[in-house]
Amino acid sequence: MLLDGDEWRAMFRDFRREAWRLETLPQYLVPQEAEEFEEFLAGKRRNPYTHSDEYTEDLKRLRSEGKRKGRVHIVTRPLSEYLRFEFSQYYEPNVRAGDEIRILDVTGRENPIPNVQDFWMFDRLTVVLMNYEPDGTQINRELYEGDPAPFIEYQRTAVAESVPYLEYVKGLDA
Repeated sequence: MLLDGDEWRAMFRDFRREAWRLETLPQYLVPQEAEEFEEFLAGKRRNPYTHSDEYTEDLKRLRSEGKRKGRVHIVTRPLSEYLRFEFSQYYEPNVRAGDEIRILDVTGRENPIPNVQDFWMFDRLTVVLMNYEPDGTQINRELYEGDPAPFIEYQRTAVAESVPYLEYVKGLDA
């Protein structure tokens, strides 16, 4: 079953403990980000420490309710322009608002979860496969109707093999 609109929003509204995502692509072509990405490429950047929007406010609300939201993004260096944009303009304020973002850098090493596609997992019970074109254009979101156990293992491995975002970016400056 494909998820869109209200059915997709309900996944984030109705989870009880944790919403977690695996990101595997070096670029996501998100129409809502296109103008901001172009500005970033032109050298215009917002201050991530003062950024607040609906997403960061929702993260704060979720944390106050005892819920968790997190992700692991698999990357290789050099980071794509899009990842540099996403890191500085979104990850930074999202982490400060409570998003548990981790980075799994597979530069010069084997990916411990090869060939796993992007997905969201809700309460370790419901998995939604995120289907993308190779360039990062989203095709659709598909409710996975099988056993979530492999995805729980992918999450366990990704978290164990990754580092917190703020730790990772400190290493980039060194």
